[in-house]
Amino acid sequence: QVQLVESGGGSVQAGGSLRLSCAASGSIFSINAMGWYRQAPGKQRDLVATITSGGSTNYADSVKGRFTISRDNAKNTVYLQMNSLKPEDTAVYYCNVDMQRVGTPRVRYWGQGTQVTVSS
Repeated sequence: QVQLVESGGGSVQAGGSLRLSCAASGSIFSINAMGWYRQAPGKQRDLVATITSGGSTNYADSVKGRFTISRDNAKNTVYLQMNSLKPEDTAVYYCNVDMQRVGTPRVRYWGQGTQVTVSS
């Protein structure tokens, strides 16, 4: 069984910083792309950032220059460093991991979500 455990959400004032973590565990054979998505109330879930197994990154235009995605392959963990936070960054943040368990095909798994609230 695969688990994705997220941590690091919380409340912060505009201009502040938070760091999200998402650790994958279980019978993991390989991990491919890892990423973060967010969903604000009443809105669809949108891409925030992704990182490939080789370290190539992709960001939503709204977070470029403020957020940094990284990963630690030895720990099966992906991070999202969020700086210069704005009220419009308020959302539930979900990690997403494309991985393959032993003896099974590749599947994209979702974390449970962590709330980020930015006040003005």
